[in-house]
Amino acid sequence: MKKLINAPDTVLSESLDGFAEAHADIVLLGEERKFVRRRTLKPGKPALVSGGGSGHEPLHAGFVGFGMLDAACPGQVFTSPTPDQMIAAVAEVDTGGGALFIVKNYEGDVMNFEMAAEMAGSEVLTVITDDDVAVETSTYSLGRRGVAGTMIVEKVVGAAAEAGMGLGALKVLGDRVNAASRSMGVALTSCIVPAAGTPTFTLPEDEMEMGVGIHGEPGRRRVKLEGADAIAEEMVAAIAGDLGRGGDALLLVNGFGGTPAMELYLMRHAAGKALAKHGIRIARGLVGNYVTSLEMAGCSLTVTLLDDEIARLWDAPVHTSALRWGL
Repeated sequence: MKKLINAPDTVLSESLDGFAEAHADIVLLGEERKFVRRRTLKPGKPALVSGGGSGHEPLHAGFVGFGMLDAACPGQVFTSPTPDQMIAAVAEVDTGGGALFIVKNYEGDVMNFEMAAEMAGSEVLTVITDDDVAVETSTYSLGRRGVAGTMIVEKVVGAAAEAGMGLGALKVLGDRVNAASRSMGVALTSCIVPAAGTPTFTLPEDEMEMGVGIHGEPGRRRVKLEGADAIAEEMVAAIAGDLGRGGDALLLVNGFGGTPAMELYLMRHAAGKALAKHGIRIARGLVGNYVTSLEMAGCSLTVTLLDDEIARLWDAPVHTSALRWGL
């Protein structure tokens, strides 16, 4: 295993220190590194809090800032944060509007965020994301997994919170964006969790994992490697079939950490052709590494059907370390 680390057990703490130093104009690191919080809080605004296992950077800490999250709670690599982290984050960032948890549908995350919501000294509502169409259940979840669509929920709901929307309405909006979003991923290689030191799974050179999860969970099936057009067509067919209708959409082509930008843009072109066959027009788009799986090679496609409100909120200004426009 070759990684730019000092030791597996200090990866997260040292990475968080570096993140906070690099983006000191946007974020602060909470006590005992329990959370990353927005440096400048807006009084009375509902606080948006998310989190999950590390290894998916820039999710979630990279989306802390104006127009998105107020705090993110990082667990160890591919491990849920603990309830005390969320409780501490809420105590720090709730300025009177209550808090909204945005939680990916994995058993550990859901359980620990639920416990934190019950124990927090604030009004807390929760949005659970479950946009992955690959499988109904997986190693870590009951029901569909929450994957890259989580970032879209965080952006849209974050813009609405910035504009003054109340806590209850933010939950309704978050649930609606999640319901309009579908994702599917494909892996060409595995990733290596630092504490393990070996690949999470093995793939022959001529095979790929169709429908892989962001922790390396098994997908729909393991198949022979195909060209980009064929891969995109299968992923889009699953997404479009589950959405059940066409229209204007946001397309996120998300790298898993080890895929060159050249290939991600090629997949954007391939996905666009496939979506057109299903009556889905790309009205907004984003290409890059946003919800990764350490150094896994591969990508995911996320399609969010747009209405006027979701499009307007997506376009609204945002200023985080990983996403910024309009300011």
